[in-house]
Amino acid sequence: MNELFDRIGIDKDLWHYLKETDKPIVMYGMGNGADKILARFEGHGIEVSDFFASDGFVRGHSFHGKQVLSLAEIEEKYDDFIIILSFASSLDEVLDLFYSINEKHEMYAPDVPVTGDGTFDLVFFKNNIDNFSQARELLADNLSKNVFDNVIRYKLTGKISYLKEIETTPDEAWENILSPNRYVTAVDAGAYNGDTAKEMIMRCKNIGKIFALEPDARNYRKLNAFAETESRIEPKNAAAWNENTFLEFDSSGNRNANTFCLNTKKTITVEACTIDSVCSNSADYIKYDVEGAERNAVIGSEITIKNTSPDLLISLYHRNEDLFDLPLLINEINSDYKLYLRKFKYVPAWDLNLYAIK
Repeated sequence: MNELFDRIGIDKDLWHYLKETDKPIVMYGMGNGADKILARFEGHGIEVSDFFASDGFVRGHSFHGKQVLSLAEIEEKYDDFIIILSFASSLDEVLDLFYSINEKHEMYAPDVPVTGDGTFDLVFFKNNIDNFSQARELLADNLSKNVFDNVIRYKLTGKISYLKEIETTPDEAWENILSPNRYVTAVDAGAYNGDTAKEMIMRCKNIGKIFALEPDARNYRKLNAFAETESRIEPKNAAAWNENTFLEFDSSGNRNANTFCLNTKKTITVEACTIDSVCSNSADYIKYDVEGAERNAVIGSEITIKNTSPDLLISLYHRNEDLFDLPLLINEINSDYKLYLRKFKYVPAWDLNLYAIK
């Protein structure tokens, strides 16, 4: 069909495999992640036999009408079974637990987009194969291409071993890709509580100004409090967008709050603005982690990207199409960039970042 399709080498995705299996399927974890997976299981006609939690979280309670068990109780109840991991983590002790269970049992972590609908399955991959191929060709080094390939393999199969093989650290990116000593003016889009602005200050010795955008009110209060202790940070309670306007925003206060997955009981109108207008069309470095609004935020910084070619860090994991759409968009705006892809430790495929370097 296609050189990339042959390279990936996957002929059956996780969803079809689970639909066809005769083994009982048990889900590890509860909460929003589990609900998202269960909704997709329902659409595919996949049934879950039981739920279990880590030992410290088994309290005799129920989830979706079934008593939550321990892994030991699952092992006693079933001779052979499939585990579906339904929550995320980047903590070493939790990842070690994931990988130890994965070695002992057949376990998968289904890829469900943070934002948007649809499933990253073989149909989606085949329908967008040309876009995926074009995006891969833009990547500047072999590590980036290996990350690209293994992320696709993971998304199709749910096998977390593909993610472990491509993990690198933020230090590697800062040392080998970015140029922190060159940055004087930066934009932090999706600044949360100021944690990434703090990292910029620590790593960029010549930084003079950081325009920090955060739309969530609770997070912004923490950002603003930090900015009061650090004069180089200019906070703005606004979302990065492709125009200056107002948007309905999820006001839940969590790190993944955004303008797309709205809970009508917790929404609020927030200011949205272009990065161009915030930094007056000039910056040395822009970080985008805006919970699915990356495309809009990039378009809203198009003048800056064309005029001053700032180094860019763009989160590439919120939507199914991000893996090809955002590299192609950056290349369309400014074809002088070299593009790199790095994946930090996380299960599922979060903390996947695109770097665009002039």
